[in-house]
Amino acid sequence: MIKIRNATFRQLQVFESIARNGSYTEAAEELHLTQPTLSMQIKKLTSIVGMPLFEQIGKRISLTPVGQELLKTCRSIFASLDEFQMTISDIKGVKKGDLRISGVTTAEYFAPRILGDFCKKYPGINVTLEVTNRRRVLERLEDNLDDIYIVGQTPTGPGIHAIPFLANPLVILASPAHPLANEKNIPVEALARDNFIMREPVCGTYLTMDRMVKDRSVRFRSSMALGSNEAIKQAVIGELGISMLSIYALVHEINSGELVILDVEGFPVNDEWFLCFPEGKKPSVVTEVFTEYMLNEGRGLTLSSLPSTWKEKGKNSY
Repeated sequence: MIKIRNATFRQLQVFESIARNGSYTEAAEELHLTQPTLSMQIKKLTSIVGMPLFEQIGKRISLTPVGQELLKTCRSIFASLDEFQMTISDIKGVKKGDLRISGVTTAEYFAPRILGDFCKKYPGINVTLEVTNRRRVLERLEDNLDDIYIVGQTPTGPGIHAIPFLANPLVILASPAHPLANEKNIPVEALARDNFIMREPVCGTYLTMDRMVKDRSVRFRSSMALGSNEAIKQAVIGELGISMLSIYALVHEINSGELVILDVEGFPVNDEWFLCFPEGKKPSVVTEVFTEYMLNEGRGLTLSSLPSTWKEKGKNSY
């Protein structure tokens, strides 16, 4: 009979870290333990469970079916303990604890600004922000690795609770030397003659562009697909083509005059930013505090970061 209750909390921590990192070495660094210590803890835990938790082929470590089930249990236990810690803090009237956030790449242009103010207001909350691509954020959401997730475009599929908190204007950007840079009310069809630099298919901007093309029966001449906003901006500055990005990704370049926003009919396309977490998950006290902050003060801070020329045109009144 499996006596899993005999497992120590430290053994479960070690197991979860190895499973998440896929590496004994990285887990040892994360937990500040030696690899022999980790191996000993896993050996004891495996003995308690009575079945192998990991299997290794070459240098790759993967979970056995039993290990996968134990990982789900570990995450459930850790989430419950985090929730308990937040509840105690709330009872004491003290906002303390950890807040894990995962956001898509464009969030890096406004999230740190918001978090800086948030951390000053709540110094007892330790915030961790991971910025990655949309696919990875949704994978982390599915695995319930973080407290809250920042994404553009409404996540598809069941089991996701999404709260819209901010408009996300998408604009057409070009080099100041572009022939249409000073034109007004440019027809969308006029852009079809340009080389259009796209994001990778899994990102939110690409999904919006794909939807817009289908709705308007417009075909853009795609010249290349790049994996980051920064790469796209540099390509446009280098006059390799035009593109579409969130206005939040362009603040520096618009203010410095390196890029311009083309005045295209039907633009900006107003997407939205969402705060997400798994449906049915009870947000911690700290997560609720952060959500309330984002819907109020955080929203105002983000809008204040828009390019000055954008504000002068009154285009932040959406």
